[in-house]
Amino acid sequence: MNMTGIPFLYILVFIAFIAFVIYRKWYNSPSQKGKRGELRVHGLLLGLSSDYHVLDNVILKTEKGTTQIDHIVVSKHGVFAIETKNYRGEIYGDDNRQQWTQIIVTKVRYHKKLYKTYTYVTKNTLYNPVKQSLAHVYAIKNCLKKWPYLKITPIVVFTGEADISKVRSSHHVIYDYALTDTIQSYKNTYLSDEEYHEVIRCLSSNNIRELVTDSAHVSNVNYAKWEKKQKLTMGICPSCGGQLVLRKGKYGNFYGCSNYPKCKYTVKK
Repeated sequence: MNMTGIPFLYILVFIAFIAFVIYRKWYNSPSQKGKRGELRVHGLLLGLSSDYHVLDNVILKTEKGTTQIDHIVVSKHGVFAIETKNYRGEIYGDDNRQQWTQIIVTKVRYHKKLYKTYTYVTKNTLYNPVKQSLAHVYAIKNCLKKWPYLKITPIVVFTGEADISKVRSSHHVIYDYALTDTIQSYKNTYLSDEEYHEVIRCLSSNNIRELVTDSAHVSNVNYAKWEKKQKLTMGICPSCGGQLVLRKGKYGNFYGCSNYPKCKYTVKK
């Protein structure tokens, strides 16, 4: 009995260990972290008064496919396009950089080596979330052409344990606890009661979330990246279609659009 019981117990422990490893990998995956961050922001937005209407996980059509917006808040004081990021570590970036930098410093103490502590530094990059949020604003404006005067504000909100004190931006790049105060700080009125409800109906009717799968949206995004890379290879500005010209700057050479100052697209040499 003991001979058959012990191996079976080992098998159960092994299966439980494998299940734990798989669960932990799934739980810490970027997609699940993102979903937890969006859920956190959704909960915060529910704290707004009934004067604010919240739309979650909106997908709008664009010239190049689709764009996914984590949250849109509609009010008579404007529309807010919210991009959620769930990160940890120090974040470095500004409005102009194509990529931002994430630096994670981990200290590990080894007991078998006289409690010596080793410091490990991990460096990652993420696409500039301000540029991402501004693209969302552009998509919303195209959807709401009937209200050209309507103010649409981009907001990038970090929900994790990230340190964003090194970020330099002229737009809202904030911690989650400042989200509702930031939205409520806008006091000017742009919409009547009737227009407010009409804007909500317009955004809701143009939301194709139910028609587009996550994989289809990812395919659209990947195609847009590929198309941009091809244009850069051919020396074409991916923003306006102008020619990329070699220029000299304060921090070295770079390529700028021939249509400057109308188009201010730049890329490092």
